[in-house]
Amino acid sequence: MHMTISVAVSGASGYVGGEVLRVFSEHPDVEFGALTAHSSAGDLVGVHQPHLRSLADRTIVETSAETLAGHDVVVLALPHGASGEIAAQLPPETLVIDCGADHRLASAEAWAEYYGGEHAGTWPYGMPELITPGGHQRDNLPGSRRIAVPGCNVTAVTLALQPGVAAGVVDPTDIVAVLANGYSGAGKKLATHLLASEGLGAASPYGVGGVHRHIPEIVQNLTSAGGEDVTISFTPTLVPMARGILATVTAPLASGADAAQVRAAWEAAYENEPFVHLLPEGQWPTTAATLGANTCLVQVAVDQKAGRVVVISAIDNLVKGTAGAALQSMNLALGVEETTGLQTLGVAP
Repeated sequence: MHMTISVAVSGASGYVGGEVLRVFSEHPDVEFGALTAHSSAGDLVGVHQPHLRSLADRTIVETSAETLAGHDVVVLALPHGASGEIAAQLPPETLVIDCGADHRLASAEAWAEYYGGEHAGTWPYGMPELITPGGHQRDNLPGSRRIAVPGCNVTAVTLALQPGVAAGVVDPTDIVAVLANGYSGAGKKLATHLLASEGLGAASPYGVGGVHRHIPEIVQNLTSAGGEDVTISFTPTLVPMARGILATVTAPLASGADAAQVRAAWEAAYENEPFVHLLPEGQWPTTAATLGANTCLVQVAVDQKAGRVVVISAIDNLVKGTAGAALQSMNLALGVEETTGLQTLGVAP
């Protein structure tokens, strides 16, 4: 039986909000209600999202609890620290999906250290594929009315390494992750280092030296997957592309494990996952292959001389890294088939 799901989107003029509108538009049951923002309230959607032709003539309204209430689903695509206050004013029966970081961390201490300010609380985590004790996070999402969407870098690193952690074939105490990131991950804010004249032809590291805000979330996830004393050196790098993340993640090969066991761990973890695909041996992920799709492509190898497992993962940071995860989680929360409305076909070249 066809059902209509009314969805309001806050932050509709930003990159994440625009991608939420694009991705959710493909869902056969979604009908958009209020599209809201702050400084762009009163503008037409087409002024800020000219690619969204079906919504171009809609007017953006002011973000408030009043404009967002009355919908089945509210998606918050707001800056970090801005979701908690508005979410607290929304009815408990409304499914609220937070694309920001406010509700991802279980530890208030970690929030204070990496984000500052008061922790808004912990919501069910919107990464269905996350390995948890006895199952997967998708088992915890049906019926949820508050969901925290993971960070995009977190998604790339977690999905890359968690099979090895869960199977005990890697040592999680010495993880190194280096990521190539598209500029859309930084949002639309005006900053000199984000200008095309600065970014084109350059690769620039940021969040270096253990200060990046996604670190405690990665540790939280890999601990969920069975890791003990998880330690990660995490370095993201901006590269000249609009969207996408290519993550290179390495960890020591566990004592007694071999290459066959490593490959088997990743095969077993992802053989039935609709959106996480282990590529054939010898084929390596590229960000281009995930463009516009809710897929994570993964490859794993063992560097015998270094004694380390090397995993490469690729995602579209705005789809699998954010908006796609939000829709996937919405489906599970509402009892809809998990894959509904989600694209696995990338756009290439």
